[in-house]
Amino acid sequence: MRRRDAITADLFAVPVEAPRLPGALDYGLAVRRLLANAVKASPLNVSEIAAQMAEFVGAPVTAHQVHAWTAPSREAWRFPLEYLPAFEAAAETHMLTAWLAEVRGGRLSIGREALHAELGRLERQRDEAGRRIRVLKQAMGEGSE
Repeated sequence: MRRRDAITADLFAVPVEAPRLPGALDYGLAVRRLLANAVKASPLNVSEIAAQMAEFVGAPVTAHQVHAWTAPSREAWRFPLEYLPAFEAAAETHMLTAWLAEVRGGRLSIGREALHAELGRLERQRDEAGRRIRVLKQAMGEGSE
């Protein structure tokens, strides 16, 4: 009997936006956990991530700040959104961007996956245009040529 993989997302599942209920979009703790998981999964340590972030944004970023952004008990320390690209580049992840896309009802595609998605979209447009052309030709009495 095959075991169900609970970790890998279903590639064909349609992403659904998070519900818009009071308090349902309070993601402070979730963001801190995602940041912490990205730091743990990174090949760099917190000091190295902070140093690279500082270089990328051109402003001081310390290991203390990164620790504060990831600590569940430090609610007052909010991660600045404008640092997200620098954090993900330094930590070598797309974890937060993928999570945000999922929360908003989307899915993140990067690299070849993004190219395949665009190719599929263009091929669907081409096929639909071909069907419409055939319908118009039939309506004009030209039949299929």
